[in-house]
Amino acid sequence: MNPETLSSAGFLLIVLPTVIYGGVSILSLLIRDPHYRENQLRQQLWRAGHAHAGVLLILSLVCLLYLDQANLATGWKTFVRGAIPSSAILLPAAFFLSVLKPDAQKPNALINLAYLGALLLAAGLVTLGIGLL
Repeated sequence: MNPETLSSAGFLLIVLPTVIYGGVSILSLLIRDPHYRENQLRQQLWRAGHAHAGVLLILSLVCLLYLDQANLATGWKTFVRGAIPSSAILLPAAFFLSVLKPDAQKPNALINLAYLGALLLAAGLVTLGIGLL
């Protein structure tokens, strides 16, 4: 593995425990915060945010295993190295930040970060896939 890819993997492994912390935080809210339990939209979006964070971080690590074998220019490898993990930030951020208020009845404009995250994820995956063909 080249040094940039190895550093990216190390960073992702250090960040991954924040997802564990997020899961414990959501569990605490479910148990102790009646306002959280009353807002189904907030529960669903925060649950989705937490799940997306974990899955996309793991997907990012898996993609890094293939990246150095891809037939891509250095710039494209750098793009993939950033795009896929960025989606692991943007998608969950959209879900969490769009319903920060305990009484939110609909997501605010920050939900649009999910579209940016999805676009980056798709672009990174397609780029990596093309480089591996």
